[in-house]
Amino acid sequence: MTDNALAVFENYKIRRHYDEEKEMWYFSVVDIIAVLIQQTDYQTARKYWNKLKQRLKQEGSQSVTNCHRLKLEAADGKKYLTDVANPETILRLIQSVPSPKAEPVKLWLAKVGYERLQDMGDPARSVDRGRLYWQQQGRSEKWIQQRMMGQETRNKLTDYWKGHKITKEEEYAFLTNIIHKEWSGVTVKKHKEIKKLKTQNLRDHMSEAELIFTALAELSTRQIAETVQADGLVENTHAAKKGGNIAKKARLELEEKTGKSIITGGNFLPPYGKQKKIKQ
Repeated sequence: MTDNALAVFENYKIRRHYDEEKEMWYFSVVDIIAVLIQQTDYQTARKYWNKLKQRLKQEGSQSVTNCHRLKLEAADGKKYLTDVANPETILRLIQSVPSPKAEPVKLWLAKVGYERLQDMGDPARSVDRGRLYWQQQGRSEKWIQQRMMGQETRNKLTDYWKGHKITKEEEYAFLTNIIHKEWSGVTVKKHKEIKKLKTQNLRDHMSEAELIFTALAELSTRQIAETVQADGLVENTHAAKKGGNIAKKARLELEEKTGKSIITGGNFLPPYGKQKKIKQ
């Protein structure tokens, strides 16, 4: 894991850590708790979290199990093992804390750009928020429509996985990477490098063609998995390879006919330096 960074919500500093391999931020749970209970004293927030953690364990909540421990820098400049969690788990924990800051914190997390957040709340509000965000970023209506259709396809696939013994974040990331590498010829990480992206969401910087082929690969994967009733990581991996390969054949045929690569270095990053904006 690399790229430590502080995030700020109102006057509260929230420690976080970016996992380059999983392409995901992990946030300090006690820092989020401090915001929710409006407590500036770290020890008070830590005691609250310890009690909450104990109660959730007794209730059999999966949220505590999904927390990890990483060494994060404390106020004294030293690093200590600290409970951290990804955005999806943080959202579940927020629901366990009665707080007027719950909704503002959810919206704050949403601004970080995590795709899975829209599955955790009101779908209609999530869609509207996504559309507004992309409009503010200058995306065309055509691109936005394709992005939203692709997201719906993605959600149906992950819903299938969830119901067929795919439960860990690492498994979701593994299968996603299998599909992506199969259809595009590059890993998700390599694709982001080509586009000069770091923590940004890759799909938010795809061209129309890249979005379409990603959706085709994921649609094919789900339909194949449903047909064979794929269960668990091994069987879903086979389906992912077959689904990705269908999109790969279509990509290669189109590239042969047009003489142009579907995978491009174009992005929607702010025009600082020599970033290249992709055509919509």
